[in-house]
Amino acid sequence: MTINVNRFFYFLLVVLLAGLASCSKSKPEAQPDPTPNPTGNKSDITCWLTDPGQAIYFKKQTKALNFSNTGNYNPSIVVDTTQTYQSIDGFGFALTGGSAYLINQLSSATKSDLLKELFTADSTFIGISYLRISIGASDLDASVFSYDNLPAGQTDATLEHFSINPDKANLIPVLKAIVALNPKIKILGSPWSAPAWMKTNGSPKGGSLQPEFYSAYANYFVKYIQAMKAEGIPIAAITPQNEPLNPYNNPSMTMSSTEQATFIKTYLGPAFKAAGIDTKIIVYDHNCDVPDYPLTILKDAEATKYVDGSAFHLYAGSIATLSDMHNAFPAKNVYFTEQWVGGPGNFPEDFKWHIKNLIIGATRNWSKNVIEWNLASDPNYNPHTDGGCSSCMGGVTISTSITRNVSYYIIAHAAKFVKTGSVRIESNLINPLSNVAFKTPEGKKVLIVLNEGSTSQTFNIQFNNTIASSTLASGAVGTYIW
Repeated sequence: MTINVNRFFYFLLVVLLAGLASCSKSKPEAQPDPTPNPTGNKSDITCWLTDPGQAIYFKKQTKALNFSNTGNYNPSIVVDTTQTYQSIDGFGFALTGGSAYLINQLSSATKSDLLKELFTADSTFIGISYLRISIGASDLDASVFSYDNLPAGQTDATLEHFSINPDKANLIPVLKAIVALNPKIKILGSPWSAPAWMKTNGSPKGGSLQPEFYSAYANYFVKYIQAMKAEGIPIAAITPQNEPLNPYNNPSMTMSSTEQATFIKTYLGPAFKAAGIDTKIIVYDHNCDVPDYPLTILKDAEATKYVDGSAFHLYAGSIATLSDMHNAFPAKNVYFTEQWVGGPGNFPEDFKWHIKNLIIGATRNWSKNVIEWNLASDPNYNPHTDGGCSSCMGGVTISTSITRNVSYYIIAHAAKFVKTGSVRIESNLINPLSNVAFKTPEGKKVLIVLNEGSTSQTFNIQFNNTIASSTLASGAVGTYIW
């Protein structure tokens, strides 16, 4: 028998290339490959895939994906652990009062199962590691309240009537259960308004903080942090005001950059220091289109010494503003603290936008976290205050059953794998594959890739001069771990 040597080696090369597994799936989740990884080969890389076009939602892939020295002509995403950026605090949601209420109404077993799914990382659970909560009511509570409500015309400068009792029915019990599951979870507190009696208009909506009550309001934060600590709930950070340039929500309060600087340097910072509180103070907490707001505070020599960094939303402006802020003040941190999904939404488009701009965009622009708004709603986007958001869709919808919505999967692709203390590492961008890479405290590498293109894309993951080839369908996201 005569063997054509050239054809033999060509055939061998084709077989080797075919053995490099792909993350793309040709069947929806309900119809998995009947013979996944039939040879039982070891896989160097684990891949979790969401492909909205084929109804695959955060599913662990079963085909082997291995590094090789064999070259090809695919474009490569090169992951480099020697070039590092910011450390990561976590990924998660706003746990609004309304979210806590809905979760707390579930049966004991269902509530326990849901919280384990959300806040641990075993099995298919998603491992949320960062929460934002409101100090007093947000607009996604059933009603407006503060921790020092008084009849009109009365004041309480000594905070004699201060109490966190309004949160003891739902928010605090749910938080206690979460902390039990994940004692290291980071919690950010943000007020939507000061108590109405402290404000210029005497109303929970609009108005601003009266200077005569700056001291009382600083002590309000101190009492809040101490009261939550007494409940076993550590508050890692606070912002002095949610969306300080938005007077239209209910509740809401305006606070100019100069007012916030004065409040921090003269009252809040010294009050924290006197009380021995190490909770971080993060400024601004509003859209990317007004960077001068946090810059004004950070340029104030007395205010800045109490400030850890600045926080942003992306209802206006560019996510690149976070890099501008980092470049202006490299010693100060940047955070991404809110972005909603408006119901009923468009899963493929919402998923792509949030992954591109937040999970990838915010972290590539130095953010230490990403928080989606909000964790849970009912089928009618309730509860909310009169005048609050009436179409904010939760990460889960809670009714007679639990539905997982688009922001659940957005957060899952990062939170499950990029643990607190991970560090962002270098990865190059290749059109149309947006991506970001991290190294975890355990030394694992995590690469999140979005195919923004209109067609399927095959590419290499290159690490330490070896490559593994993968394919993502249009609009699909793969998280690769090795």
